[in-house]
Amino acid sequence: MQDKDTTPDSTSSPQEDAAREETPVEIVSAEAIDFIANASQAHEQALREAQAKADEYHDAWLRAKAETENVRRRAQEDIAKAAKFAIERFAKELLAVKDSLEAALTTDTASVESFRAGTELTLKQLNAAFEKSTLTEIAPLGQKFDPHRHQAISVVDSDQEPNTVVTVLQKGYLLADRVLRPALVIVAKAST
Repeated sequence: MQDKDTTPDSTSSPQEDAAREETPVEIVSAEAIDFIANASQAHEQALREAQAKADEYHDAWLRAKAETENVRRRAQEDIAKAAKFAIERFAKELLAVKDSLEAALTTDTASVESFRAGTELTLKQLNAAFEKSTLTEIAPLGQKFDPHRHQAISVVDSDQEPNTVVTVLQKGYLLADRVLRPALVIVAKAST
């Protein structure tokens, strides 16, 4: 092993000598250069693959977003159509009732009996239209008062159980299970 020559080189300046002593010179072998080049290529390949995956996911996200917007738009159109034409089936059923009433009015030689029979037939048609549209009567006579389905007009003394419907002034109606119109009723008073 040789000792380092501490004498400065006559052709170099003192600053260069100080810089040379502070910076160690490393010798890189060809294997190390190949390793670094291969690692760099591997990183570049991994970066390209990651970018391709990111592009693929971004494209899939854009497609999903567009599909969601299409579904939302179609749903809004369907809701608008449903609201606009919801009554269509019921209206078609009522056309037969209207036709029957108009036919009754055009008859010149009608008797009370024929008017009654025609009215009963028309009422049957109307009830059938209500039934097809899940429109049902609330007929609460003798039942317990239900504030969700009945509207009490007054309270009277009665032999019936307290809070029981004594008289129905106007029938109520349900559309499916939703109150369309509450029944107007008179309720038995609780005895004091």
